[in-house]
Amino acid sequence: MDFETLKSSSSNFDKLTKALESNLNPEDQSNKNKYQDDRFWKPELDKTGNGYAVIRFLPAVEGEDLPWQRVWSHAFQGTGGWYIENSLTTLNQKDPVSEENTRLWNTGVDSDKEIARKRKRKLSYYSNILVVSDPKHPENEGKVFLYKFGKKIFDKISEAMQPQFADEKAINPFDFWEGANFKLKIRKVDGYWNYDKSEFDSPTPIKENDEAIEQVWDKQYALKPFLAPENFKSYDELKAKLDKVLSGTRSTGTAEDVAIPPATPTPSPVVAETVDTPTPQVDEDSDETLSYFSKLAEEE
Repeated sequence: MDFETLKSSSSNFDKLTKALESNLNPEDQSNKNKYQDDRFWKPELDKTGNGYAVIRFLPAVEGEDLPWQRVWSHAFQGTGGWYIENSLTTLNQKDPVSEENTRLWNTGVDSDKEIARKRKRKLSYYSNILVVSDPKHPENEGKVFLYKFGKKIFDKISEAMQPQFADEKAINPFDFWEGANFKLKIRKVDGYWNYDKSEFDSPTPIKENDEAIEQVWDKQYALKPFLAPENFKSYDELKAKLDKVLSGTRSTGTAEDVAIPPATPTPSPVVAETVDTPTPQVDEDSDETLSYFSKLAEEE
């Protein structure tokens, strides 16, 4: 699809809406990067623990159908170390953790079900964005980046595309001409990033003319490579990793059990939680959680 076709199709809003409906009930996931990837943009908090930026979600690149890509993963700790891996269920293949979770759940034993809950999949989305305003890093403004986000922000997109009230008009947030800027508002709530106050602005063209818009489009990144085989270990490799991590125990820690500490100190690994201990409420959308636990895993 060339630029003129993109403009005339208005980003295939009906097609996107159908794709959206198939994404409305994800379980959850996270994907890790073991190195700094300059293609990615990430918001930062100020000294008060709040963050603010304005971004614009961008349409699918040429040769791709959707402006987002989904990747599932697992992140938890056993006595043999950390298990932080992309899940083969992303590729509609069997995954050893999902199989083990199914086995545990089907025992009907409450303690087994609790373990399965702690090891459940995490879901991340990847999209292209234009950074409109970034007070912490103004040098990013006007540039195209990849953005990794979770269910909370995807829910905001869903609500914009499929509003629940009669006085709200559906918009396609990914459209160059009829989309809207996204005001990303982050607060620290109980130690975790909260996006509840984030919202879309009124619809407006992303740039003043088609020439400027096409320049943005030309700078976008392909999303299909996130599903490339090299980003996923084989079933046998994952099974071996899982066996090592579990090491004969059924009690595991999870990325949902621990608050993310300040960036400077490196805390000790999490102690496994007992079944009777209530699980803290955690913002599963926070990429900070997975990044922190990835670092712990690499240090072991």
